Amino acid sequence: MADQDIARILELEDERFDAVLAKDFDAFARLCHPRLSYTHSNGLRDTLESYVEQCRAGVYDYQRIDHPVEEVILVGDTALVVGRMEADLQVNGRSTRLDNGSLAVWTREGGTWKFLAYQPSPRPSGIQSSRQPTDKENEESMVKK
Repeated sequence: MADQDIARILELEDERFDAVLAKDFDAFARLCHPRLSYTHSNGLRDTLESYVEQCRAGVYDYQRIDHPVEEVILVGDTALVVGRMEADLQVNGRSTRLDNGSLAVWTREGGTWKFLAYQPSPRPSGIQSSRQPTDKENEESMVKK
């Protein structure tokens, strides 16, 4: 069951970022828990309603989002998605590039996973993850050389 849950969480992560890129904020909202706490890399925090409202108003206009996942941690009906969020976007009309470490929290209610919280942290340049690369990542880096 854990492998199926992790696979589903990874699908949902793709869906939430795809929805924001497509400006399909109804689809994004359907993925979310009503008590969503969405923190931005500048420390400001939004609710589901305020985040969707700002996205619809064009305050946040995403052009590109990459979201590599380092680890999904399952504890009961809670999933922690540890990874990164790299993005190009317009914030209030100003071009912004993000390179954040990130923590996304999903909770399962009534058999359905819902996006509950998000916490990004800006990554200082030159900082590497403390995590050891997987065999697949090692293979991919060898191919790129």
